[in-house]
Amino acid sequence: MVRAFPSRTPEFKHLSAEEKGVPITMRTVDEIHERLTAAFTPTVLEVEDESEMHRGHSGFREGGESHFRVVIRAPALAGMGRIARHRAIHQALGPIMTRIHALAVDAA
Repeated sequence: MVRAFPSRTPEFKHLSAEEKGVPITMRTVDEIHERLTAAFTPTVLEVEDESEMHRGHSGFREGGESHFRVVIRAPALAGMGRIARHRAIHQALGPIMTRIHALAVDAA
């Protein structure tokens, strides 16, 4: 007897995480925004999920949340060099960095 696994059917793949019965937690975009706001009190903060632009590329996941762009302006970052700013941002994001494939940062 051959059984079909629901997760392998085309209909299942197009369901949202909630429809698949996966508990919904905070979206990664919101987590990034929350962590960077708490760490740096920025005057400008834009977080964009650019995952769809990378469809077919390495690291792309259906449903997004794999490729992000951050634009941040914060007095706390102003005195740092570029590498130091990126390190501070990565440190502030902490465990989020293990869940995403790419992060483009425009920081000052």
